[in-house]
Amino acid sequence: MFRALVVEKDTDGATSASVQELDDSRLPEAEVTVDVAYSTVNYKDGLCIGPGGGLVRHYPHVPGIDFAGTVSASDDDRYAPGDAVVLTGWRVGEAHWGGYSEKARVKADWLVPLPEGLSARQAMAVGTAGFTAMLAVMALEDHGLTPGHGPVLVTGAAGGVGSVATAILANLGYEVAGVTGRPETADYLRQLGATQIVPREEINETVKRPLESETWAGCVDAVGGAMLARVLGQMKYRASVAAVGLAGGAQLPATVIPFLLRAVNLLGIDSVLQPYDNRLRAWQRIAKDLPMDKLEEMIVPAVLADLPQLGADILNGQVKGRIVVDVRA
Repeated sequence: MFRALVVEKDTDGATSASVQELDDSRLPEAEVTVDVAYSTVNYKDGLCIGPGGGLVRHYPHVPGIDFAGTVSASDDDRYAPGDAVVLTGWRVGEAHWGGYSEKARVKADWLVPLPEGLSARQAMAVGTAGFTAMLAVMALEDHGLTPGHGPVLVTGAAGGVGSVATAILANLGYEVAGVTGRPETADYLRQLGATQIVPREEINETVKRPLESETWAGCVDAVGGAMLARVLGQMKYRASVAAVGLAGGAQLPATVIPFLLRAVNLLGIDSVLQPYDNRLRAWQRIAKDLPMDKLEEMIVPAVLADLPQLGADILNGQVKGRIVVDVRA
């Protein structure tokens, strides 16, 4: 028997979540069984714990789009009992039972060995959000971003992706400007390494001018919508924006002028279907380039029983930093 957070849907379509004890026979079929140690809370998790958001195919369901733990059984030669592993993406926690459980069974192709020097707890302080942040930083660097070319903007900076992106960029020597709509998070962002705090209202509205002053050498954007449209017109020549989220909406009320006159790049960042080699590269970079003392400052501890409320909180924009769920506590 093992404990898991199980989401059920009644005949009226309403969902409810509770911690239950399940038998091993309930686990889905796959090659590798993992004793999960930690998981975390992402925006998708909030949807899967609550209304579903069109992500969950079948109920009852165990959410949790990422986890870290130790292999307990494997039918694949790449993994053996005792191996430390981490999983993000592949629609685990959505179409496939996920990490809000003391046990998980997944395909071997979905796993990545936990990098040396990174604990399971630290890996979930990073989680899908931090993994996405690292992918964004790597993409910006691959398109020419280097320290010294000007400030790098991070929108939604106090959230999960933004917090890790801020800490990584600052540690790499970049000047980081963090956008937040919560003034009370300013000190937190400065502790992570932000040198400039940009109030959300200053940059959240579209303007008639397709181009403004060249301000940002790069941008990690977790907001989308009108803010992304505004930022595109403020980028320096040949600068890039790595788009990772849509907290501000899926529409993009922009023009093509920044792309044509300033050669601005808009880079889409997908964390779900990333190839194995790039996943491994990102996790190795995380272990090397994310300062662990800054990571520790982001952590908010939680247990399985806290998840229904935390799921609602993250949907309402009330979560700061990185929630680390000890699934065995």
